[in-house]
Amino acid sequence: MIVVMVNWANTPPNEPIIKGFYRYSRHPMYVTYFFVFLGVSIATASWLFVLFLIIFTVGAVAFIDFEEKGCLEQYGDAYREYMKRTPRWIGIPKLEK
Repeated sequence: MIVVMVNWANTPPNEPIIKGFYRYSRHPMYVTYFFVFLGVSIATASWLFVLFLIIFTVGAVAFIDFEEKGCLEQYGDAYREYMKRTPRWIGIPKLEK
């Protein structure tokens, strides 16, 4: 999570964040939180944390559409190209042509 925050903090405000973990996921903060909640749920065997995981995941999926629309408005074609290359959640970036 610290690496993700450093990538975010070191990117100029007029450019989309495309370095570091943002190369593998358009939303690495949400991916990180998902794995934290999942790990805590497993480690504690707590249904409460499973509930947090479910609520967080549903909220993140709903909020990401809103967030990406804002990024398209703010960054335009640069963000559109980033969306073409980078998976929404996690994966291998597509090769640039």
